[in-house]
Amino acid sequence: MNFLARHRIILPVVSLAVLLALTFWMQPRAMSYFGLNLLFNLAVPIALATIAQMCVIMVNDIDLSIGAFVSLVACVTATFLNDTPMLGVLILLALILSYAVMGAVIHGLDLPAIVVTLGMSFVWGGLALFILPTPGGAAPGWIRTLMTVKPPLAPMAVVAAVLIAAVTHVMFIRSGLGTVLRGVGGNMRSVQRAGWNVIYLKALAYGLAGLFGVLAGMALVGLTTSADANIALRYTLLSIAGVILGGGEFIGGKVSPVGAVIGALTLTLAASFLSFMRLSPDWQIGAQGAILILVLTARLLFARKGAAA
Repeated sequence: MNFLARHRIILPVVSLAVLLALTFWMQPRAMSYFGLNLLFNLAVPIALATIAQMCVIMVNDIDLSIGAFVSLVACVTATFLNDTPMLGVLILLALILSYAVMGAVIHGLDLPAIVVTLGMSFVWGGLALFILPTPGGAAPGWIRTLMTVKPPLAPMAVVAAVLIAAVTHVMFIRSGLGTVLRGVGGNMRSVQRAGWNVIYLKALAYGLAGLFGVLAGMALVGLTTSADANIALRYTLLSIAGVILGGGEFIGGKVSPVGAVIGALTLTLAASFLSFMRLSPDWQIGAQGAILILVLTARLLFARKGAAA
């Protein structure tokens, strides 16, 4: 097996570096503290949503509701958490618990996650519209302050992305519990024979997805200062793309938290890069998909060469 096949993180890093170099070549003024802040302004909520998706993919499921869930969290944050903080905290905790219950039900009743989460996306979306029928609300002051702080060496988005990657790497790769969770996706029967309760582990994985989804919604409101019931719907596809772009796979429990964050940064940067190219917004989503296909094609070619070596 060749070097690139063994080190999945290399391709996402190279992809991000190439895209960043092209962006700096097209717009040299972006090569500054202020420029980087603009390029990666929305990277934090996308990275958190990608980690949330990774928690579900890690156990061989897929979540089609994360975008609607983040939108609901944003609506709760901009209303209840801002106006009545204690009630807002209780609602957010209830949402995390709901995600954990969803994971337990999916496994306990042997339901297809793709169908259940698709159905739940309508539930989350309906609740978001009920809470905030029209765009509005306001970000709590402490969240706004946290998301707009200016660290001395690098923009907040970059610093936060590094912290998210480091913390989640320890949680899911270095810790014993993280290894067991990945084992659920890799070989569920072996985990069961080792004495672990798989329903509990599935509920925990989904609960962690809910936690990171809540953090994504809060971070998004901190950046936008208001909310909308449809504010994060595109995060569903972006989060899936970020996990796969970062070296993860849909089966086998093969995920990379660091790669997922890099994938989220790459997708965020791709949007800015396409704007610099003055590409019509109608074509930008297709162009982002083309970038993803190119990277995945390269990964597949390297994997095949590694298998043949």
